[in-house]
Amino acid sequence: MPVQVEIISPEKLLFQKEVDMAVIPGEEGDIAAMPDHAPIMLLLRGGVVSLYENGVVTERFFVSGGFADITADRCTILADEALPIEDIVLSEAESRLEMLETQLTNVAADDIADQDRLSRKIQATRAAIEAAEATHPLH
Repeated sequence: MPVQVEIISPEKLLFQKEVDMAVIPGEEGDIAAMPDHAPIMLLLRGGVVSLYENGVVTERFFVSGGFADITADRCTILADEALPIEDIVLSEAESRLEMLETQLTNVAADDIADQDRLSRKIQATRAAIEAAEATHPLH
């Protein structure tokens, strides 16, 4: 029995298909959405969603954050930003990382909210760079 996976970004429904398992980057660590999973909602960190069929990863998507709703037969991922790994432009991600790191150094020491917001963006951008490098090792 498969699990129905949907990946939704603010712009569109990016992916909808039945798969054997989806491995999702949760805030507290990766979690596998599989048939008969206990219901759970979780926050996502920036990272890669890997979709499995017959024990093999068939598709991979980058998500920058958001949350997931997992039930016994469904996994809905509401991502802040989502795109296929192949669509990550490494040079753009590296430039964005530099900009974010500069912004973080300019945040006031007592501005915890801004530090946290930028730290999450930096983590997501680093995850995008790692995913792109793993997909396109010659870049």
